[in-house]
Amino acid sequence: MKHDSRLSGATDVFSSHSIFGAPCWVSLTSRDVGATEEFYTAVLGWRWRTAQLGDRFRVALAEGTPVAGIAAVASMWQMAVAWTPYFAVPDADQVVARVQERGGTAAVGPISFPPGRAALLADRDGATFGVWEGALVANWEKWRHAQPAFIRLHTRDAFDAAIFYGEVLDWASDRDGCCEVEYAGGEVVLRSGGDVVARIMSGALGSAPDPAIRPHWQVHFAVSDVTACTRAAEQHGGSVLSKDGDEAVLRDPDGAQFTVTSRTER
Repeated sequence: MKHDSRLSGATDVFSSHSIFGAPCWVSLTSRDVGATEEFYTAVLGWRWRTAQLGDRFRVALAEGTPVAGIAAVASMWQMAVAWTPYFAVPDADQVVARVQERGGTAAVGPISFPPGRAALLADRDGATFGVWEGALVANWEKWRHAQPAFIRLHTRDAFDAAIFYGEVLDWASDRDGCCEVEYAGGEVVLRSGGDVVARIMSGALGSAPDPAIRPHWQVHFAVSDVTACTRAAEQHGGSVLSKDGDEAVLRDPDGAQFTVTSRTER
């Protein structure tokens, strides 16, 4: 999990306690910071700043708004190169225990990353997600309202998945400030503070070898020109898995999959 060097648990207004259960960040585990920066700058126009956690970590910026983080720990931790959403939680240990009790798995952590703690988990269908306990990335509120990144879970059974995540992350509970869950347009929709923050849809196959078909959290980035992004991805060693009008599924040179969606469509 990557956080800007200006973060301070004592001064940050927003923490995982205040927006528990909601997505609070998206992060890429990569092998090489320099190569990853070069690709995503070419494709998405991002700029970069260093993070508190050291040379392996970066925060991506789009027009001054924090968008995502990079952690070059895939080789060190023997992890897949992949985009992962993180959910804010008040107690990472408690969430890890809940996940394991309900048939999910804990891959990494909780690990201390001042000013917080992170864990990498998988639900019972194998979709990977992270949780974060602690102060949120600097300018998080701007990230939330700009929504430069949004997430959708592709899984076998949206209702079953919503029950799993609801029990793990206290969705639709009696706690003040919890996320609300509703069914709309064939999807389960997650709202936090009135904003749509995630969607869950059925259709993925548990045994499918293609990560686009297996249950997974798909990270979407809002862009002004989808065609230009697909062209740049191919020119810089990536690939285009699919393109349908105002949306395209891309793969970076290390194999991490992500979606670009037109800001107009978004």
